[in-house]
Formats: sequence, C-alpha cells, structure tokens
Amino acid sequence: MLYRKEIEIGGKKLIFETGKLAKQANGAVTVQYGETVILVTAVAGELKEDVDFFPLSVEYREKSFAAGKIPGGFFKREGKPTDKEILSARLIDRPIRPLFPDNFLNETQVAAFVYSYDNENDADVLGACAASAALTISDIPFQEPIGEVRVGRVNGQFIINPTHAQVEESDLELVVAGTESSIMMVEGEAKEVSENDMLEALKFAHTEIKKIVKVQNELRELCGKPKMEVPVPEVDENLVADVKELASEKMISIVSAVLSKEERSRKNKELTEEVVNALAEKYPESEKKIKEILHDMEKEMMRKRILEKGLRLDGRKPNEIRPISIELGILPRPHGTALFTRGETQSLTTLTLGTKGDEQIIDGLQTEYKKRFLLHYNFPPFSVGETGRFSGPGRREVGHGNLAERSLKYVIPPEDKFPYIIRVNSDILESNGSSSMATVCAGSLALMDGGVPVKCAVAGIAMGLVKEGDNYSILSDILGNEDHLGDMDFKVAGTENGITGFQMDIKIQGISYEIMEKALQQAKEGRLHILKIMNLAISQPRENISSFAPSILMTKINPDKIGTVIGPGGKVVQKIQKDFNVEIVIDEDGTVNISGQDAALAKKAREYIKWLTADPEIGHIYEGKIVKITDFGAFVEILPGIQGLLHISQIDTKRVNKVTDVLKEGEMIKVKLISMDSGKFSLSRKVLLNEKAEKETAEKQI
Repeated sequence: MLYRKEIEIGGKKLIFETGKLAKQANGAVTVQYGETVILVTAVAGELKEDVDFFPLSVEYREKSFAAGKIPGGFFKREGKPTDKEILSARLIDRPIRPLFPDNFLNETQVAAFVYSYDNENDADVLGACAASAALTISDIPFQEPIGEVRVGRVNGQFIINPTHAQVEESDLELVVAGTESSIMMVEGEAKEVSENDMLEALKFAHTEIKKIVKVQNELRELCGKPKMEVPVPEVDENLVADVKELASEKMISIVSAVLSKEERSRKNKELTEEVVNALAEKYPESEKKIKEILHDMEKEMMRKRILEKGLRLDGRKPNEIRPISIELGILPRPHGTALFTRGETQSLTTLTLGTKGDEQIIDGLQTEYKKRFLLHYNFPPFSVGETGRFSGPGRREVGHGNLAERSLKYVIPPEDKFPYIIRVNSDILESNGSSSMATVCAGSLALMDGGVPVKCAVAGIAMGLVKEGDNYSILSDILGNEDHLGDMDFKVAGTENGITGFQMDIKIQGISYEIMEKALQQAKEGRLHILKIMNLAISQPRENISSFAPSILMTKINPDKIGTVIGPGGKVVQKIQKDFNVEIVIDEDGTVNISGQDAALAKKAREYIKWLTADPEIGHIYEGKIVKITDFGAFVEILPGIQGLLHISQIDTKRVNKVTDVLKEGEMIKVKLISMDSGKFSLSRKVLLNEKAEKETAEKQI
C-alpha cells in the first residue's frame, strides 16, 4: 500500500512516499522536491559478536540517468563515488548518527539514490530527510526524526532550499539539520557574515526543519513499524567497584596532570594493563569490559574537572588557545609554503600555481563546470603515531579538505586579476585536535607566502562543549580527547570582518541557541587571537610570485577572431606556442591565456596575438609587407588578411614616376592608415616622411 505525506517548504512541495519501492528494506522512502527525486533505504543486520562500536554506513549515489546523461569514460557506467557524493553522504551520516541508542550495535546501512534531477534542486538535503523518514517508519531504533534544509541569503533575505542560481547570488550558504527541539548539524560557507547573522540563519532554518519533522511523525503514525528491542548490556557492579577501587586515584592523577598526547596514552595503557592483570584471576576474560569501565571513568573525571574547576586536560582554561608557531617558505621549490603548529597539531601546507590547462573539470548531475581553486587535505597515519595503509583520500579527508577550501574560497582573487589555477595541499604531520582548522590557517599563510593577492588572512578554530544537565562549559581550540569525550565539535573559520566557513556536529540530542550564541562569540575571540599571530608572521601577500611559477598573461580578443589565432587545423596557434615556448588556451568569450616559464617570451606572444587580431585604426602606424605592385601604387598587408592601398602619390615626399623605382614586392615598410571607406584602406608613407623631416628640423633649431 502506498503512503504519502507532503508539506510546503520554501514555496515548493516536499513529498514523502513509501510502500511502493524497495519493500524488503527495513524502511524505504522516496522524497520529491520540484522534479528532483531520491530514494533512501535503511537496513539493519543481525548483531555480531565482539562488536564494540556502531557499524553505521551511509552511501549516496547520483545516477547519471537522473539528469538525462550517459556517464563518461570507457565503461559508460557509474564508478566510485565522486567528492560530491561523498560530501552528500556525510550530510546524511552526521546528523543521524547521534540519534541511535548507545547500546545499539547492529550493522546498519543507509543507501540513497538520486533517480531524478531537475537542475535546480540539489538532492543532498532531500537525502537526509528521506533517510530520517526511512529510519523513522522502520523497526530500527532511531530515536527521533530530523529535517535538513539549505539556507541562502540574497539581498538580505533568507531563502530555504535556494536554487543553484540563487546560491551563486547568496552571501551565505548553509546546510542545517535538526530535530524538533534543536540543531544537530551545520555545514556551510559565507562571505564574511557576522555571528548574529549566522545565528539568525540557523533559527530561520529550524522553523522549516520543525515542519519536516512533523510530517515524518505523521507518516510514522500511518505506517510505522514497532521498534526492535535493543538488549541492555549487563553491568557487573562488583567488577565496576573493583576497577574503581584499583584505578580511581591513579586515573585522577592522569587526568589532572599536564601531559603530552603520547605520554597520556602511555600512562593510560600502563594503568589498563595493571588493572587487567590484577583482576585476571577474579574476572577472567573481562579485559574488554575493564577497558570500557576505565574509558568511562576517564570521561567522567575529565568532564567533572572542566565543569567544576575550569581546567582542561592540558591545564588550559576553557577559552585559552594553545601556543602557535609559524614558519614560511621552508621548502625551496614549491611556490609557497607554511608550517603551522598549534599545540600538538601541525600542518605543512604548500601552494602550487598552475596554468589554464590545470583547471579541474567537474562532471556530475549539474552542468559541467571548472574549478580554479583546489584544496587537498591529507591525514597520514603517522600523524597520530599509528601505522596504516596509504591509499586514496578517505571520506574524512574529503570532508575536511572541502571545509577548508570553502573557508578560504572567499578571499581568492578573481581570474581576471590573478589568472592562475591555485592548488593548496595540506599534509597533517601531527594531530591532536582541529587539523582542518590548522589547514585553514596554514592555507591562508601559504597563499600569502606565494604572492597570491588574497583579500586578507583567514583563520579557523574548533570549539567543544561539555554539558551535564544545565551546567556546561564551552572549550576553545579543542584537543583530540576533548572532541572524543565531549559533546560538540564546532568549527568556525573567518577573517577579522566575519565568518567564511562553518561546521558543527553534536553528539547529544541538541543544544540551545544560548549555547550556540556563546560558542560563536568565544570562537570569534579565539579567531581574532590567531589572526593576530598570523599577521605578525605575514600581514600582506608577497609582492612577487615564485620564480619557479609559470608566467601567465591574459588578453582579450574579438571572439570572431578566435579562428584567426587558431588557424586551419590549429597550425597558427601551434606555431605561436613553438616560436615563443608558451601554452595558449582560448575561451569562447575571447579570453586568451598565455603561460610559459620565460616572462619575456610570454609578453612577445601576447603582442603577436594582439597584432594578429587587431582591427585597423585610422592614424595607426603599421609595419606591413608589400604583397603586390601596380602602376598606381602598392598593396600592403598591414594586418593578417588585411591589405591597404599605398597610392603612388603617397609613396614619397617628391614625385614618383614609377612605383618600382622606390618599392619592391616582399619589402617591409612602415605606413600610416589615413582613411577607411567600405572596407577599403588608404595608406600613406609620405605622411611619415614629412613627420620625420619636421621633427629633424625642430631638433636642429633647438
């Protein structure tokens, strides 16, 4: 039986349907918005033995047929997920993950498929709504539904689920997910908006989210299944008591001590081994449970120390930032370098400037487009003192890189002012909290070190939260353990004037606007502190780019003259590239990009192209080739394919009886264009000779 519910969101119908497709899944829902349609299924498997984490996976796939396309490439079928698909999957995963019971450990998979795309309404936020609905009506123990929307702002007016065109006009773009009572996740970018504006955008989004949650609850009342029972783990109170008796004092000592990440890990490991060995005889095969008890003890003590004493694991106060060091230009050949170290988090970030041919072509459901600013983030296992496989970037690396890229995108100069393709690469060499925000800082510094004329510096900071009942503490510049044992990861990037990048994830069922407002204000204070340190290292972009970067020049030609530059079969442009040792890329609008290692040759190539495509101008002097001689004058090619008549009367200042007495075919001469009439051009050599004689006479008189 088909069940259907709909509601108006952002001036369009948001339609939920279930009961027709994928009926063997625990839950399956299609969502339609405009003519974009997405199907999301939710399936939970059996509980496996010895699983101590929640094995949730979220897949998001865009089918090319949804936009009436056939996939490119040799195989002509969809391949591995694109960055866009990975980022969309994360927009589903992050808000739903905290809403499963802590003791639910069944393998669970949420799969989203875009089946229709109307080129206006992105399916990513619809996927989160459909995933929530599928889980809500299923027997999977999902605690409460969420809604997810995109927010834009055009001319000061907030817009829900803006079209792609409206997003381009917006000064902020946020994806916001939440439950009926609070915000769960935020991700987005902005053009230096204020903290108050950001908060207003979240409130605006939450109003619509509540409507989406309401309609899902109505759908559950129509067709929802009873939720499966989740076994409550047995707690051996005697074991807990014995572990606490043995470990409490030592754990308090570890939590209270100011230790490096490595040293803290070592002491925790030693304490675990000591307790396990001491209780091995009384509680055989209980190592896993003992580790869980010790983990919970550390979490409880850390949180209590923060809330009661205002002291964190490394001895800092809640709003204190770790020490920062900055080194620039430490590598000789990259076009810009920054080593940014904050506490035990370190990013080595490089800048590479490329040419037009280095643009990234993005092909998906949307119209194909090109990217000229790329930021890549890498998190090798040695950064946390571990071994691991070196393969392609994982979902976390794609997500962190995307956040840093969006945070810096606003300050990148436009192509007409800086025609380079820009790649920033961040390698995380050490990590103990907030490596994505370290990437933002290091990326900003590397851009300036490389001479990219960015508008200003950008810094990022990660905020945390510890909340017990009504008592809470907001933490600036969080450590890895504070992220792991805390309740929130709240990243804010921006300039001195406002926010440019924003991401929030929470691990509890929501936080109040009061907490968000205080976190935003505390993040601003931290950001300004970091920017001050960055500006001491470098406050303005360097005047010149690296000598190892290619020289790129631009010129604009009449689009009708593109064929002149290219020539038959590309012969003309190929000859220019060979003669001047340059690469040339011509856009449809007549923009010509000329790049080469030798700046002087690149300038000569540009002048040649200007000459090649110039239109004749009266009064302009040309050096042209005599292509034909007649009794009444000579025809001179002043521009490629354009000839003018040099009449016999305009050849010399004295009478010329025969043209061949003065000129010969193939000779190069200077002439001035003196008139144009219906495509006919009249030239004069006599005018130039007279001007030369007058100049010489004037110089003699002086």
